[in-house]
Amino acid sequence: MLPFRRCTRILILSCLTLSVFVPIVLLSHRLKNLNSDVSKEFGEDLSIIKHRTEAQALNALEEDDGELLQEPSREVYKDVGFNSEVSLISSGEDDRRILSESVSRSSDEANGGSESGNTMSTSDDENKSSESGKVFRRSDEENKNSESVDVLHSSDEEKRSESMKVLSSPDKEKSENRLRAFDEDNSSNESRKSTEDVSLSNKNGTSNDKVDKLNTKEGDLHTLQQEKYPGKKDQQNHGSHRARDEKVKEIKDQILRAKVYMKFVPPGNNSQFVKELTLRIKELDHALGGSSKDSDLPRRAPQKMKAMEAILVRANKLYPDCEAMSKKLRAMTYSTEEQVRAQKDQTTFLFQLAGRTTPKGLHCLSMRLTSEFFALLSDDRELPNQHKLNNPSLYHFSVFSDNVLACAVVVNSTVSAAQEPEKIVFHIVTDSLNLPAMTMWFLLNTPEKATVHVQSIDNFGWLSVKYEANLPKEASLDLRFTSPLNHLRFYLPDVFPRLDKIMFLDHDVVVRRDLKELWEVNMKGKVNGAVETCQKGEPSYRRMDMFINFTDPVIAKKFDANTCTWAFGMNVFDLQKWRKQDLTQVYHKYLAMGSEGPLMKAGTLPIGWMTFYNQTVALDRRFHVFGLGHDHGVERGEIEQASVLHFDGIMKPWLDIGIDAYKRYWKKYVNYHHPFLQQCNIQE
Repeated sequence: MLPFRRCTRILILSCLTLSVFVPIVLLSHRLKNLNSDVSKEFGEDLSIIKHRTEAQALNALEEDDGELLQEPSREVYKDVGFNSEVSLISSGEDDRRILSESVSRSSDEANGGSESGNTMSTSDDENKSSESGKVFRRSDEENKNSESVDVLHSSDEEKRSESMKVLSSPDKEKSENRLRAFDEDNSSNESRKSTEDVSLSNKNGTSNDKVDKLNTKEGDLHTLQQEKYPGKKDQQNHGSHRARDEKVKEIKDQILRAKVYMKFVPPGNNSQFVKELTLRIKELDHALGGSSKDSDLPRRAPQKMKAMEAILVRANKLYPDCEAMSKKLRAMTYSTEEQVRAQKDQTTFLFQLAGRTTPKGLHCLSMRLTSEFFALLSDDRELPNQHKLNNPSLYHFSVFSDNVLACAVVVNSTVSAAQEPEKIVFHIVTDSLNLPAMTMWFLLNTPEKATVHVQSIDNFGWLSVKYEANLPKEASLDLRFTSPLNHLRFYLPDVFPRLDKIMFLDHDVVVRRDLKELWEVNMKGKVNGAVETCQKGEPSYRRMDMFINFTDPVIAKKFDANTCTWAFGMNVFDLQKWRKQDLTQVYHKYLAMGSEGPLMKAGTLPIGWMTFYNQTVALDRRFHVFGLGHDHGVERGEIEQASVLHFDGIMKPWLDIGIDAYKRYWKKYVNYHHPFLQQCNIQE
């Protein structure tokens, strides 16, 4: 048995060996021939890939008319003097003849070609670039669309002459006939395009080598130009940076023109032209989207722009009546201007409404604090250090407001910046509705060492008896102008009868430096110390005649329109001089004059200029920087050097419409971790 098994194994191994080596021996010759054929085919494929890559690069150069390529070739060659190369690139003759010519032809022939290139037309340029793209045609769908657009351009003059004959009548039936004629002409153009593509594709292999030489020559010329004019590249880059939205504007212009042409189409018309024009409008609308610069556009946007331009050329031939087009454009322009005006009015109204409305979070905070205040015993409702209120040797600040959070920021920022906070006394005056909330806030958040006194305007019995007839009578719906708290600043000597000097702060300011220096300012015998606003060229520039009616003879005689103006918001008042000159009575006189006629604009600023006329001393501008509530262009250097930042204007920092770039200076002094602020959803 053992010999039999051995023989069986040997036989099986022999069969396996033969099954492996016999096919190799028999097929070796065929494998050799196959390898040689494959190598040839692979080499051909590599050449095809190479030429296709070059064709794609050329097509990309043709299509990319954006930021970096701004027709440098013709201008460069003209400057350097290489006329032969100019003729090769810029000649208006057929490119198939150009590619068959030698790159190294004589200079005389080159000069002749250059002259022909100088006389070429815009349509020849388009035909040249489109046919060059056809020689190196890609096989994808995008290049077919581009070629169909170029074929439409190639017969521009012939179609124009034919269309002028057809378009002599404005009748609706003739218009439809013209649309059908152009649809048939479009189909014939497509068949002609396919025939030209077949003939041109046969010459693809023979022209690639010459194009390589042409590209090499063009690159050398560009290098020479850069060596001779080193600054030209920077100028081109700068120009492309300025025109980074050129394509976006062109797309918008094309869409507008297409919509105008759609207005001329008879109602109910559903021809191929109308369908194509509608399709192009949708394509460009989709490509444009929300783009604001060329880099945001999709990659296929140039092809869609070319397709739209082709259909617009056809539309121009169908409807060449310039007078009708101008009327339609004027109507559209007027309608657009009316829409813009209505939108501006609505935006202004909404901004004013937002500025007058109390945010929900601040209203919630006031309610929570009020409920907590009335839960306290009467003995626990007194703020500490009330014995310092009338000490003339301390630094007294006054704030008139009904905004709890705004007053908290003013107090916190002033105390944080002070070198001697124990000498600071804040006098806060609010209305009776917000008195409990204001008091409760400073009971819970008493500033370290400083003194805070809160009182209500309704507790000033002398105000309603002595000055009731003189309270503001301005015809304004804005509570900022008609509120008694806003005009209470003109009664400071009566509000604080025992004080000789006080600093007035608006509730929309932030103090960033110690204000001790202001208490030592030489007032020069005047009442008011303020920062002036009469520097021309600045957003804060004001003149008296901007707010006061100088056509009134009394005003024109009493005041000089060129007198330097100043700002409220941070003011130092000498109350002794105020009482001596009885400026409150002067305020009453001008207030009564304003109620009789249109004497001034609403607000406290114009009447303040009149009341403190020739009674104001100018302070250093670094003490008070304003405009953070309406001016987006306040320089950061001014903000960093300022002692007081004033958010004057309608865009307050506690509102959603506030300027985000400046809000951080105000939010720095708000404790957003406070439980009441978190419960009322007041977040940073």
